[in-house]
Amino acid sequence: MTTPLAEGIRRQGFRQWYERQLLRSHAHLVLTFLCLVGVFAALESLRDTRGWGERAGGIGSAVLCGGAGLWAMRRYLRQLGRAELAAHQAVCPQCKAYARLDLVQSDATGDRVVVRCRGCGHGWRIEL
Repeated sequence: MTTPLAEGIRRQGFRQWYERQLLRSHAHLVLTFLCLVGVFAALESLRDTRGWGERAGGIGSAVLCGGAGLWAMRRYLRQLGRAELAAHQAVCPQCKAYARLDLVQSDATGDRVVVRCRGCGHGWRIEL
């Protein structure tokens, strides 16, 4: 599950929230790779099958691994995109400090936040 930006900033700070989002997204990339290996293994097993029951099992395994791989790739791209979008907006427009911010206000979803720079006190909005 994706942690809302406001909750992540409040509990961990922006940098740790960003790091955890990247780790979670890349875990989905690893899962995508493993599912791809599963698809190839299932297709390879079809060469040595004799009956329709064995073939149906191999095809079912390939479809299941393919579906899980597509889901994992979609999650990877979504989480990585959200993290990068937030990271590009985490630079103070006034003093150019990166990720030195405090949460001031958030909306109900936690994906639109108003933050304040710890260095200069300038406030701005981050929206995902």
